[in-house]
Amino acid sequence: MKRLAFTLVELLIVVIILGILAAVVVPQFSDASSDAQLSSLTTNLQTIRGQIELYKIQHNSTYPKMAKFTAQMTEGTDVAGDGGTDFGPYLQTIPNNPFNNLNDLAATLTGLTGWMYDEDSGEFRANDGAHDTL
Repeated sequence: MKRLAFTLVELLIVVIILGILAAVVVPQFSDASSDAQLSSLTTNLQTIRGQIELYKIQHNSTYPKMAKFTAQMTEGTDVAGDGGTDFGPYLQTIPNNPFNNLNDLAATLTGLTGWMYDEDSGEFRANDGAHDTL
């Protein structure tokens, strides 16, 4: 007699093997997601810090002001840092911190904003409580 279907035991073995494979593969994807967020954060920090330094060079050794940071970095400015067409824009937008999805600034590491910025020193860091040492 010719068999035309799988037995219940054969199907259970296949399901068990697929379950074992899924248990091995799924954690790899979660690690890849975390690694991608960290890579994105590192790239954002390098880009923004470089553009802040370029702003400083072009604006008589002054850093962007906290109150005008977004405008000074994303729009054209004159030598005084006011609206103009002499320099900039330095960034298209202020990117979101990939770990908390915020893009606003604070003067201290509070964890309630995307980024920490010190207008006196030009220091720019992540402000998400876990990656503020980068």
